[in-house]
Amino acid sequence: MSRFEKIVLGITGGSHLSVHALMLTLPSLIPILRDEFNTGLDTLGLVVTVSAFMFGVGAIPAGWAERKLGGRTLLLLYLIGSGLSALLVSISTSFYMMVAGLGLMGFACSIYHPAGLTLISHRVKAITKGMAVHGIFGTTGSAAGPIMATALASLISWRASYAFLGVFNIILAVITYMAIPKREHDAADAENIENRVEKTNRPALIFFYLTNMLMGMAYYGFTTFMPTHFAENTNQFMPFISNTMKAGIFPTMVFLAGIIGQLIGGRLGSRYNRPKMFMIIVAVNIPFLMLMGHTSDMLLVLFSICMGIAYFSNQPISNTLIAEFTHSANRGLGYGISFFLSFGIGSLAAGFGGFIAESRGVAAVFPVMGFLLIPALFTSYMIIRKS
Repeated sequence: MSRFEKIVLGITGGSHLSVHALMLTLPSLIPILRDEFNTGLDTLGLVVTVSAFMFGVGAIPAGWAERKLGGRTLLLLYLIGSGLSALLVSISTSFYMMVAGLGLMGFACSIYHPAGLTLISHRVKAITKGMAVHGIFGTTGSAAGPIMATALASLISWRASYAFLGVFNIILAVITYMAIPKREHDAADAENIENRVEKTNRPALIFFYLTNMLMGMAYYGFTTFMPTHFAENTNQFMPFISNTMKAGIFPTMVFLAGIIGQLIGGRLGSRYNRPKMFMIIVAVNIPFLMLMGHTSDMLLVLFSICMGIAYFSNQPISNTLIAEFTHSANRGLGYGISFFLSFGIGSLAAGFGGFIAESRGVAAVFPVMGFLLIPALFTSYMIIRKS
């Protein structure tokens, strides 16, 4: 791997780490926010949906803008916008001010994925391995978000985690500005684009988008309510740890296990037929979601870790499939549409999951997410047929 490729992966990796730390801080704070604002899981589920929907809806214009502005400019917009909005959340004085700040933060974070993934797909020759490394940074951020949020909430305040991440992104913006030189044709320099694809495979891409949307719903269902599930249903496992810390420590373990999944996915995607591997991974997620809803204590933690490995193994493969199915010139928009469906439409699962948790108990959310993936078996099979 060349020095330039390492710089690309380092900058995008740091940005990927921060974007997922920002977006996964909120679920681990739900038990604390429920008490502070005296509100229910249904309302807080909708708050997650607001932030996550904005995270998804901005991905399409960001994907279009990537071709016009280039990855460097969009990375700077993400880092500065998310940093300032995270600081706004940290100084919020009311519930509605917090929700507004989270919405702005979600929109700023939506800029990242189309820019970062397109940059990797254009500039890194070993694309699946590059996606795996990039994914490991993101999963590390997902793991850091919950434990950092609950630790700082216990030591200082829940607002401290947003202040820390806001400052981190502002500093990273300065580093990005100095480390990556501006280029006149950063996005459209066709002669330097690796992994060129001359034609969009629309049938395969449509079935991929449908599958990815369902996977996104499962993701938001299990990540939003997993911290509360651990806090409420691990009373006999490590009882010396407070429920607040369990809502951070155990999700962090699940996301760290996701790094193993990223490595597995990168290896499988490099060696075997990617559409077939994608379908197998979708199928493996279903039983682990079911088991998460019907177990407690040590078994709950164990099956959740297995779920983390299974889910995150899809990411290097799915991000590579988008690159294979989309025309090189439209790849940023292709990623934007994918992340709108996965994060934007997928975030609706946090909203209706909150109503399920409030009426049937938080454990009931996970089997419902498993049932949502059954149609994804058909759509992922159709990817194989059309690719």
